[in-house]
Amino acid sequence: MKKLDAYFESLRIRKIEEMIALRYPEQEMRCPTHLSIGQELVPVVVSNFLSKDDKAFSSHRAHAHYLAKGGSLKKMIAELYGKATGCTGGRGGSMHLTDLDCGFIASTAIVGNSIPLAVGSALSQKLQNSNFLTVSYFGDGATEEGAFYESLNFAAVKSLPILFICENNRYSVYSPLEVRQPVNRSITDLSQSIGVESFHADGNLLIPLTHAVESAIEYIRKNNAPALLELDTYRHREHCGPNFDDDLNYRAAGEVKTWLEKDPLKLLFAELSADQHFEKTHNEMIIKIKNEIEDAFLFAENSPFPNPQLNEEFLYAK
Repeated sequence: MKKLDAYFESLRIRKIEEMIALRYPEQEMRCPTHLSIGQELVPVVVSNFLSKDDKAFSSHRAHAHYLAKGGSLKKMIAELYGKATGCTGGRGGSMHLTDLDCGFIASTAIVGNSIPLAVGSALSQKLQNSNFLTVSYFGDGATEEGAFYESLNFAAVKSLPILFICENNRYSVYSPLEVRQPVNRSITDLSQSIGVESFHADGNLLIPLTHAVESAIEYIRKNNAPALLELDTYRHREHCGPNFDDDLNYRAAGEVKTWLEKDPLKLLFAELSADQHFEKTHNEMIIKIKNEIEDAFLFAENSPFPNPQLNEEFLYAK
């Protein structure tokens, strides 16, 4: 993936979520929201290797996954506003995004809950002799759920075309990895032992990340078998909500500083700035993104709320 494209797509997601954070206190977005600020590069690179017909599933922290997969910004903001024009009809909110138009099937609030759903999608693809694959995004906390082990085992036994992506940001709410899992346990090695080909990379570095994603997807398509990617990343803000919560001291100041220095956007900006023309390009990017965000919020504000008399249409599949 070209460096400039990766930067633009990641910057776009960053600016969108920063605006969500800025406007969240207005009380127009009444659903809990989990921001992906700091973790944008992972889905940007992954989606670069996907088509619309490849399926994606996510967890409560789904904004970046949805947008990178080609989801509509207008429909996402409208969903956060609880409007009928939202991607889930205004009935799901931030944690329950669905958009069949871009192949983003579902995100769910329960930790680990969407992993078996993604496995079911991959099974369907295999039974239909499809050439497409399914991607399942989840955090390190989900690897402590029974659904994770059962899903990987089933995918390995049935040789399903699924890419499991663990965005390891080291925290489950306020609990660091070392108090939740045995010291020196490797999620990559654990998955490999279950029978799923596994890869590990730094989710903040474009080239290693791109190589890992490409290798994993190539393995799935060539071997008709599942693969897992463990990608090191870091959320910059609180677990749930728009704010910074470093005053709670559950993350050491030195740790936060170290990871902020690894901010993927900061690293890409430094590399791109070596080009004397980048400043002009960057300014044009900011204007383009700003205009898109303003249009999306205006669309959400002017959209109607759902008609409660149509609720049953959203309960059952047609």
